[in-house]
Amino acid sequence: MTISWTTRRKRNPRRTGISPRGGRRRFLALLAVMLSMVALGAAQDPKPKKGEVQPRSLSGIVTTADGKPAARAVVLLENTKTKAIVSFYSQNDGSYFFHELAPEVDYRVSARLEGDSSAAHTVSAFNSRKDIVINLKIEKK
Repeated sequence: MTISWTTRRKRNPRRTGISPRGGRRRFLALLAVMLSMVALGAAQDPKPKKGEVQPRSLSGIVTTADGKPAARAVVLLENTKTKAIVSFYSQNDGSYFFHELAPEVDYRVSARLEGDSSAAHTVSAFNSRKDIVINLKIEKK
């Protein structure tokens, strides 16, 4: 028994409903929809869920005794629960900032410059503000 090559039929893509271009078009359309959904989701501001703990931030300005901004002053932030201390150099305009502070912890902040220091201020866990501003004044010894 011999099989003739002419009796074998090739499938016609148009007859079966499969189009080489149609698959590509569907893929590109799906890709465009997915990218637009991702862009819309990234543009939305994430709102805190009920009961979710939001971190706080602490910022302020360090000044000298004569009221001028204290550039490069060392600002110390102490976690009163763990006694861990984090330091930050103030900017040229005297500003400093600490982000991502745990809201359930008390912190103590102070500044030092060339042997002189400021009074220590406490950031209480009972302070419910998200952005806390404490200005520090370095007093001469």
